[in-house]
Amino acid sequence: MPTDLSPVDGALADALESERARQRETLSLVASENYASEAVLAAQGSVLTNKYAEGDPGDRYYAGCEHADAVERLARERARDLFGAEHANVQPHSGTQANLAAYQALLDSGDRILSLELRHGGHLSHGQPYTAVDEHFDVVHYGVDPETGRLDYDAVEARAAETDPDLIVSGYSAYPRVVDWERMQAVADEAGAYHVADIAHLTGLVAAGAHPSPVGVADLVTGSTHKTIRAGRGGMVLCAGELADAVDTAVMPGCQGGPLMHNVAGKAAGFAEALTPDFDVYAGQIVENASSLADRLRARGFDLVSGGTDVHFALVDLRDTHPDLTGQAAEAALESVGLVANKQTVPGDHRSATVASGLRIGTPAVTTRGFDAAATERLADTVADVLDAPEDESVATDARETVADLCRSFPIYGDSRVASA
Repeated sequence: MPTDLSPVDGALADALESERARQRETLSLVASENYASEAVLAAQGSVLTNKYAEGDPGDRYYAGCEHADAVERLARERARDLFGAEHANVQPHSGTQANLAAYQALLDSGDRILSLELRHGGHLSHGQPYTAVDEHFDVVHYGVDPETGRLDYDAVEARAAETDPDLIVSGYSAYPRVVDWERMQAVADEAGAYHVADIAHLTGLVAAGAHPSPVGVADLVTGSTHKTIRAGRGGMVLCAGELADAVDTAVMPGCQGGPLMHNVAGKAAGFAEALTPDFDVYAGQIVENASSLADRLRARGFDLVSGGTDVHFALVDLRDTHPDLTGQAAEAALESVGLVANKQTVPGDHRSATVASGLRIGTPAVTTRGFDAAATERLADTVADVLDAPEDESVATDARETVADLCRSFPIYGDSRVASA
């Protein structure tokens, strides 16, 4: 099949080629981004794009789904094997869709959800204002300890007793420490609430044993499939067999119609890779690199939320050390030299989420490139140099040279085209 778009759509081909070049020539430090393998890209660009497969394997609304069934069964089986789950639904289009399905499976409209506040590391789909979750449920929040930047589980328990939730959400987008799933389950049990653990960011770390697993602890586990696990873009829900029907019905027709079968194929491909010993080594290296990054940034005088990290990113708090530098400005300064990170609110932040006082710097994508601790320390020094002098063009020039050298030393995709893999 032809894979070159140039003869039929030059404008689109140019945009995709430019994106391929951008990925090749910059370093992604966004904690939620990664580089999918050639196999995952091929699966996601496959002829399954053409197939409607509304329903579940063996029970589809449309005819002609026998091969789609085989693909989805592979994805389900591999997810169950990876996470030790009794049931896996791999159809959600995203981690947010997975969360919506989890709430719909367990709650009635108007029930109360207790989740971490966005500025403290929570996620929009945990019920922040103006979201569908906030519209349909009564959402209240807990926070981290403002002094330590860590969860105070006793305080969470007290907040649960105060608010009497029907469901508690654990798992976060910007919390750099190990989550005690058992303690959160105990809080939920004491409150008489369901417990949903969102491992969207931690999926690959959990699969490889580089972070404790909430599977078999929480009532439902949701996650993204394209972040630390590097599979096809989308989401999934893991649960015990007794909740399987409720989850499947909540996904379809509760939250969405036909699954994106090409993405399900990408999930199957990525899950197969995650079942190999090499992936366990990779996940461990993500955490080691994040620790090296955090240690080096601290040595350079930067404050980190919670003082460090146990996971795949460091969360920099600029307020005391760089009070005039916002997260937004820091993000722009780094991007100008080829380092792509993201601004992030920090606990107690008085700036808006679009400006922010922090910066989240992740290691999954650079670890996929092959970074080790030494390369990560060099990266950290470059980040520190730019943030210490964001308007110094000589510093920016040196940083661009370092980024270019790191990109050459740790390439992605060889000479292949990301857009047509």
